[in-house]
Order: sequence, then C-alpha cells, then structure tokens
Amino acid sequence: MTGVLLGLGLGSGLFCLWWSTWPRSPRAPRPPSARRLAMLDDLRQAGLEGLSPARLLAGSVALGAVVLLLVLGATSVTALAVCFAAMAVCAPLLIVRSRARRRRALLRDLWPDVVDNLASAVRAGLSLPEALSQLGSRGPESLRPSFAAFAEDHRATGRFQDCLDALKDRLADPVADRVIESLRIAREVGGSDLGRLLRTLSAFLRQDARTRSELESRQGWTVNAARLAVAAPWIVLTLLATRPESIAAYDRPAGAAVLVVGAVTTVVAYQLMLRIARLPDEQRVLR
Repeated sequence: MTGVLLGLGLGSGLFCLWWSTWPRSPRAPRPPSARRLAMLDDLRQAGLEGLSPARLLAGSVALGAVVLLLVLGATSVTALAVCFAAMAVCAPLLIVRSRARRRRALLRDLWPDVVDNLASAVRAGLSLPEALSQLGSRGPESLRPSFAAFAEDHRATGRFQDCLDALKDRLADPVADRVIESLRIAREVGGSDLGRLLRTLSAFLRQDARTRSELESRQGWTVNAARLAVAAPWIVLTLLATRPESIAAYDRPAGAAVLVVGAVTTVVAYQLMLRIARLPDEQRVLR
C-alpha cells in the first residue's frame, strides 16, 4: 500500500512539472463596462480622481447602515428606517453626479477660450506641445492643473501621443476629446488648416454654450420646484418622527405599505422628471 501511494505521489509530481511547461495563452483583459466608464468619468469631473467606484459603493452602503441603525434606534420603526437608509445609500452617488454636472456646465463656458488660446498659439508659430503646455499658466484657472500636468509629462517623457491620452483621461470631457483628437491628427498628418479648424470649433462651442445656458435658465425654476415637491413629504415625515404617537402608525403593515408605495412613487416621479427636463449630454465617443 505504501508503494502505491509513493508511486501516485511521484506520478502526480512529474505530471505537474510537465503541465507547467505547457504554453499558456494570456487572457485578454476584460474591457470595463459602459456603466463603470461613466462612473469613472463622473468621479474625475467631480474632482474625486482618487476614489474608485468600488470605494464609493462601499461608502454608500456604510452610510446606509449607519442611518439605518440611527433611525431604527430613534423611532423603532423598521419600515421608516429602511426608507431613510435607502435614501442615504443613494445620496453619495447623487452628490457625485451633481458635482460632475456642475463642472461640465462650468467647462462648457471655458472651452471656447481654451480653443481660442490654442488657435492664437498655433498662429504665433508655437508647436503643439508648447501650445498645450502654455495653457498651464495662461489658460482658464479651472483647467490649469490638467495642462500643467501635461507639460510635466511631456518634459519627462517627450512622448506626445501618450501625454495626450493621459490628458484625455485627466479631463474626462467630450469637448476635450474632440480638441485633443484634432491636435493628434494635425500632428500626424500635418497641414495648414488647424488654425481655421480651431476657430470654427470655438465659434460652434460658444454658440452651443449660449443656447444651453438659455434653456437651462428657463427650465431651472421648474426643476427646482419639482425637487421641492419630491422632498416635501419626506420632510414632513421627518418632523412627524419626533412624535412617537404619530410615527407609531407606520409600524403596522398598512403603514409600512404606505411608506413603500410612497418611496417607489417618489423615485419613479423624480427619475421621470429628470429624464424629461434634462438636456441631452454629449457622450465621449472619442474616448
């Protein structure tokens, strides 16, 4: 019996050694999903480059758990605690998207000036790396850190194409993608129409920003009124939670059903309002 076991062990070891010499085809990395790419863009545009989607999700769940315990300890109503915990879970994502949306609106007004600056630099005879690098000190204040980082990368490596890719990832903006790809093609192909192209692009961006600003200012009061209408019932419910005799009604099955129906109606109505009122955002097709 001992000889059989030794033979099996020796054979298994030899087979493992032989198996380790087999050529293995490397696994191609799975491309990130569109949802993950959109979340990464929102985090960059919100100024949270060091935060990953997984950490954001973990923080949201932790916040929801804390709110669940606090509301449950204060009211002893499970359905109410679950509703407020669900709101707390969604709050960080909504805050990130709101900050990203505000930054996109800010950059939308700044990009025409950036393109005009690039056109002037090209007309003055600067090379494309120099035209982009000087935006780190002469460009709009909000975009200077990104272009200053491009200048440092180009001084350190000298690889213009790789530095452009890093700048695109750093800005995470569809207008930046178009400008950078225009500069990349001009660098590779050459030609004398880059200045005219940049001036045309600047006029288009300025007209688009003006139109969007007018539409957003007209519909802003409607959106704010809708948000107030969505938040009002939950503010009243929070005030009722300070009175034990009033909140006890939601500890019954009928009260829990009212809370669930109200929460679902609130989410559906809010998302429908946003979908109807929001202007279409330009997608990053030149990522």
